[in-house]
Amino acid sequence: MYASASGRRAGWRDLARSALALILLAAPAPAWAGPQRPPPVAAAADLQFALTAIAERFAREHGERVELVFGSSGLLARQIRDGAPFELFLSADEAYVEGLAAAALTRDRGVVYGLGRIVLFTPRGSPLRTDEGLGGLARLLRARQVTRFAIANPEHAPYGRAAEAALRRHGIWEALQPHLVLGDNVSQAAQFATTGNAVGGIIAYSLALAPALAARGTFTLIPEEEHPPLRQRMVLLTRAGPTAACFYAYLQEPAAREILERYGFARPDQ
Repeated sequence: MYASASGRRAGWRDLARSALALILLAAPAPAWAGPQRPPPVAAAADLQFALTAIAERFAREHGERVELVFGSSGLLARQIRDGAPFELFLSADEAYVEGLAAAALTRDRGVVYGLGRIVLFTPRGSPLRTDEGLGGLARLLRARQVTRFAIANPEHAPYGRAAEAALRRHGIWEALQPHLVLGDNVSQAAQFATTGNAVGGIIAYSLALAPALAARGTFTLIPEEEHPPLRQRMVLLTRAGPTAACFYAYLQEPAAREILERYGFARPDQ
């Protein structure tokens, strides 16, 4: 039912370029922008709800809008290296921003905009109890009651790597392999965790807090010490124009910070 990791990677460059082209061509130019298209912003999938809310508020307050493109941080970083016309990049792992900065593709090293968290999410009717944490998943594995379990692909999704680290810490990574369903990004992993016969998944706290997902199951936070920190960094790319620069500044203002914190992003310690 689900494509293999290698199959998903094959041809991603052409697919990404085509998808981005369609997004940019299909988006109607707002009256205030004249012939100028909104600047495309590459954003980690865990920002799907928070950043959409921020962009809508930015449009109301500044009369300008941005075009949001969500995906896994690793794949978005590769697209930027391949020349995708993004003007701002919000990564779920600051290492991707630092790599682009080292390649002279950014204006500077950017800023940390939030600290992410992961949660164990279980859909309604699942035999997995969130109050047992990952220990409950280990119990189900021993009882052979695990059907499918969803995480983001650790190869290019920071939330997938955090999930793998937590599962390894509990000693169940290897036993879980036959049951894993890998999402291309954490948003897709969240979809997998709530559909089919999955017993649950490890997804972003920011997604679990969204009403659309909260209505479909329950979740519990996985302790921060069980995985590497998710320091999320954003940066203006070299092609950034004035609207993207304005949005970048807006993301650091109190109004945007309040929305980020509402969706579970801890205030950065920088």
